Amino acid sequence: MHSLLGPLVAWLAAASLVTAVTYAYDKIAAPRSWRRIRERTLWFLCLAGGVPGAWLVFFGMRHKTLHRSFWAVQIAASAVWLAALYFVMTW
Repeated sequence: MHSLLGPLVAWLAAASLVTAVTYAYDKIAAPRSWRRIRERTLWFLCLAGGVPGAWLVFFGMRHKTLHRSFWAVQIAASAVWLAALYFVMTW
């Protein structure tokens, strides 16, 4: 199962980069009246493996920190992906 660790980590890195850029764009777009990213899109990116990137922008740029739904999604996604990594590393 360790053979899945490399691709899984690569997926998480790529998803985190896309998620961080998307979250950052949404943060920058807010005060400028640019087109915003739907919340469900941000949730999907986080759940799809972009958890580290989501947390980075969440705290680094303080984006969506007042939204309980984002806390819930990011905590749940973190638990799922940590469990997946643990499973792959120990099986």
